[in-house]
Amino acid sequence: MKNPKKVFLILSLLAISSLVADVAHNEEPAQVAAQAANPVDITKISEAFGHVISKNLENIGVKFDMTQVIKGLQDAVAGKEAPMSEMECIQAIASAQAKVFKEQCAENLRRAEAFLADNSKAEGIVSLEDGKVQYLVTAEGTGAVIEDHFSPLVKYTGKHLDGTVFGASKEEETISLDEIIPGLKAGLLGMKEKEKRTVYIHPDLAYGTTGYLPPNSLLTFELEIVKANAPVTEAADTDAQKSKEMHEVAEVKTDIR
Repeated sequence: MKNPKKVFLILSLLAISSLVADVAHNEEPAQVAAQAANPVDITKISEAFGHVISKNLENIGVKFDMTQVIKGLQDAVAGKEAPMSEMECIQAIASAQAKVFKEQCAENLRRAEAFLADNSKAEGIVSLEDGKVQYLVTAEGTGAVIEDHFSPLVKYTGKHLDGTVFGASKEEETISLDEIIPGLKAGLLGMKEKEKRTVYIHPDLAYGTTGYLPPNSLLTFELEIVKANAPVTEAADTDAQKSKEMHEVAEVKTDIR
């Protein structure tokens, strides 16, 4: 599977010199004159440009032989012919990406299934969806229970298997059960207000091999329920009521004057 974002990065890297030239060409004469008056440290610029290239190489996702990359730069400056055309290079990199992607898929899936198999034996773990969704209640809740099609108000932190955070709510956030990944929905159903759970989700019920997270990632969500159901319409009604009250207050102040 080719990643359009990474293919774009390849094209961006190959075209970077053209972009620099375009920036210089499109600048106003006054800007060019002002920049020309400033001292130029070509040594520092060259080093910084190397960092730009390195950063783009890392984003492509293929482990390049840096010795050969440097050789390619030197040969190009010397006017020597490249070992393949730009299009052939792009196609070869895409093939390398596909190989790396396939390996990541297999390894991440193996790690996810091994973790869930061990985790299912831990004390307090509840298994759903044939063990592909597991959760641990870390704080009991009271009050209303989340039901299908609800839009609960939650606080959450999403983590990878190694504990790295990939997303978190900055404040209380309303989410629709009809618009989230199946594993998270399964983990949320039945939660009570004020309840806290840690939910573990198999990649089949998360993002699988799609999206911008590493393919076949097992996801962990730390969840806290603020309100079992807080649909957007309710928030809109509240805002409308506040607006009405503010308008009435303004009218009273006008009458007083």
